[in-house]
Amino acid sequence: MTDAVKLMKQEVGRAAANQVQSGSIVGLGTGSTTAYAIQFIGERLKSGEIKDVKGIPTSFQAIVLARDFGIPLISLDEVDHIDVAIDGADEVDPQKNLIKGGGAAHTQEKIVDSLASKFIVVVDSGKLSSKLGTQFLLPVEVIPMAVTPVMRAIKALGGQPELRMGVKKAGPVVSDNGNLILDVKFDQGIDDPAGLEKTLNNIPGVLENGIFANVADEVLIGEVKGDQATVRSM
Repeated sequence: MTDAVKLMKQEVGRAAANQVQSGSIVGLGTGSTTAYAIQFIGERLKSGEIKDVKGIPTSFQAIVLARDFGIPLISLDEVDHIDVAIDGADEVDPQKNLIKGGGAAHTQEKIVDSLASKFIVVVDSGKLSSKLGTQFLLPVEVIPMAVTPVMRAIKALGGQPELRMGVKKAGPVVSDNGNLILDVKFDQGIDDPAGLEKTLNNIPGVLENGIFANVADEVLIGEVKGDQATVRSM
């Protein structure tokens, strides 16, 4: 990561962290840009700028980072609302629909992000696309015994599924929930994100897919121009 890109990710994370107020319950997302948001929330707590903030993590990564930066964690069993969730995305279309799941955490992320009164997405401008599925494969989390029939059903919908394989690990990627991930290519992209999201989730054996349709409230976009990092809102 170049210094300019790192600075840009930090600035986007800071802009999101600055929206967290005292007394908030915050959904803590997953990924490199969100990691900076978690860091800055922790720093604001430590300095006393804000107080009484509790986090709800979406992954093992978020749990570890929250502990590192001193954000107290609670579970969904203990709350009746989430004030704000901050999370990244792998692809964002002009309607603020997202593809998530590059880190295989999209099931827990969708549960938390959908419950939040405000869901803030933090991305760099490279994640923007005119149509979902044209830049990033669609992750689908599948119960292990159902992989073959689910792949068959996805092919019937016009998708090309591949089982995600581990890096520095023999065999497939296993999610935090103990399931497998299919990465699906759609040659023409995804025409109806909300419709496909429901259709895929209705296939028996599919736990959740990476389309987040009509969930994001604000998208904070970081850009690097020369050695300057800027953040704009969509």
